[in-house]
Amino acid sequence: MTSLYDVTRDELAELLVGEPKYRLDQVWQGLYQRLELPHEMSSIPKALRTRIDHELPLALKQELRRVSDGGDTVKYLWRLHDDNPIETVLMLYSDRVTVCVSSQAGCAMACGFCATGQAGFNRQLTVGEIVEQVVRASREATAIGRRLANVVFMGMGEPLANEGAVWTAVERMHGDLGLSARHLTISTIGIVPGIRQLTTRPLPVNLAVSLHAANDELRNTLVPINKRYPLASLMSACAEYLDIKGRRISFEWALIHGVNDRDSDADELAALCRRFSLAAHVNLIPLNPTPGWPTIGSSATRVRQFRDLLEIRGVNATVRRNRGSDIDAACGQLAAGQPVAVLRKSQVTTRDTSGSTH
Repeated sequence: MTSLYDVTRDELAELLVGEPKYRLDQVWQGLYQRLELPHEMSSIPKALRTRIDHELPLALKQELRRVSDGGDTVKYLWRLHDDNPIETVLMLYSDRVTVCVSSQAGCAMACGFCATGQAGFNRQLTVGEIVEQVVRASREATAIGRRLANVVFMGMGEPLANEGAVWTAVERMHGDLGLSARHLTISTIGIVPGIRQLTTRPLPVNLAVSLHAANDELRNTLVPINKRYPLASLMSACAEYLDIKGRRISFEWALIHGVNDRDSDADELAALCRRFSLAAHVNLIPLNPTPGWPTIGSSATRVRQFRDLLEIRGVNATVRRNRGSDIDAACGQLAAGQPVAVLRKSQVTTRDTSGSTH
């Protein structure tokens, strides 16, 4: 199915053959600059609005909307046309608004501590299915007087296993939605060919690597794809990205009690980061609970101690604030419909912020 945000400008022009030429600008600007849906575009005839709505439907049907952090974290459960579920998380901060988007329905990387990895892989998302997540979140932010400025590909799926669609979506976000490339972050578990492909792309987006271990033996256990792309190969690809793009590399590290939060782990991680000098940054993430992973996350005290160990060793490190863990919206928890605890009534709504009826 071709959805509203799948079509290119040229493909939309084909749909509008027979209409005045200025209609193309009206519709395209309505979609990407004013974040309007076709039925909301008062500048075009009603019959045309109806035809676009019919021929280019929305890709995402909102099935559930859950809120946390006093309304500052919103998780959406969407249902796609083939019944596959995906999730998106909108995060409001005092100084910025960020959306975490999915790039696949499920994930094939099989990282045991990640709920998405436990669920398995269904299919790749299309460009339109990715872009629409950003538009729908941006509409909600705009409705409360905020502007979405940051997109992170840290939702369901491995972005660089769907690099073509992800990159086309990035270009659409940058060129048409007007988001700065420096506010777009692509995260990967370590798909080396994808990083090398990203190195050839024209926009200087941010690269985040979900590392979690700094030796191959442990990383093979935590991140199975490491057996195909071991650390030496991964670090070489990261160094190449840094050399060409000049963008700081972020290493994500989910701290697991007794597994990768030991002093020796800090030593190994610091040694790995030193090759990047000050151009590497470590984001420490206390492991969030998932139903299929018995090991617990490091305590808050140990997280701070691990950060201090890294800083003493000359590594830039921060602890990522945990957002939305009570609604399964935090890192590693997106499972798109797996059974969850019963929510308080205030945490659940099925309100659809698209303005359309499903």
